[in-house]
Amino acid sequence: MKNGFESKYRQILLDYLKHQDEEILYSCDKLTKEAMEDMIPPEEIVNMHRAILEEYDPDMPDYVRQSFDVLLETMVGYGLAYLEHLSLRSEQKALKSEIAQAETMQKTLMKSDLPEREHLSFGVVSVAARQMSGDYYSFTEEDAAIGVALADVIGKGIPAAFSISMIKYALAGLIGAEREPSNVLKTLNEIAEENINDNMFITMFYGLYHEDTHVFEYGSAGHEVGLYYQAADGIFSDLYARGLPLGVDKNALYRRFEKHVQKGDIIFIMSDGVTESRTEGDFIERAELTALFARYLSLETQEMVEEIYNQLLKMQNFILRDDFTLICIKRTA
Repeated sequence: MKNGFESKYRQILLDYLKHQDEEILYSCDKLTKEAMEDMIPPEEIVNMHRAILEEYDPDMPDYVRQSFDVLLETMVGYGLAYLEHLSLRSEQKALKSEIAQAETMQKTLMKSDLPEREHLSFGVVSVAARQMSGDYYSFTEEDAAIGVALADVIGKGIPAAFSISMIKYALAGLIGAEREPSNVLKTLNEIAEENINDNMFITMFYGLYHEDTHVFEYGSAGHEVGLYYQAADGIFSDLYARGLPLGVDKNALYRRFEKHVQKGDIIFIMSDGVTESRTEGDFIERAELTALFARYLSLETQEMVEEIYNQLLKMQNFILRDDFTLICIKRTA
């Protein structure tokens, strides 16, 4: 390969020195690609060039011959830097491949169909700020009770995808009385504390909607405070709940809270990508956020959350700085 390259280079150089035809120079582009494919370092090309010139003109001035020493040393450093660049590119490609696999896995894990009920309507928007999302949401259905979970993994990439899979399958294994919010969070906390890295933790909101009584019981592990819209009075209030994030203290306990949901009432559950939206450099105020929600209360739930997302994105000049998840549950009858 090297001899073939040298022969081609010699022909191009000698032809150009003889004719000074720019058409000849166009061949250099193809030859450069061959050099890269054959891993010919730039310093070897410099040596070829000097050897060919010395044959072409044995009386070549000493200063020209000596100038190649400077060029050669420069190309040695350049070649080493280029090899390092190629190595980094190879590592980057491998990392991108791993992230793409993790992204595919995460999307599969994240898939959660919205429940369909005559007396309830659901809506959700979940958008990753980057390639991988740290947010995870799911709906589960069992015995006239609908479970809704929203978790935010503090950490990204493959470790986050692993944590999400851990939450998903741990949730799926809970049945009956085990699905009571304080028990769900306690169980997941114990699992997280044993299985995630010390520099990671997970915030989570978990609620259970009882269709027979229309009681919504819920708990939080350090997650963003949700909003509750009371239709009869036309007012918003916080879905207050407190608790340590998952994975911090294995012995942490979580309180249970509840709301008696009336017709027209709406439950909003969200990640910090909603509450920490920025307008002109400052976080959006709670009053401003509730006013935005109020603007779209007359819409269907899915359309409502989509419009809220679009408006918050617009307010941030279409730059999403954190993963955004907004879940809406409305009692319609």
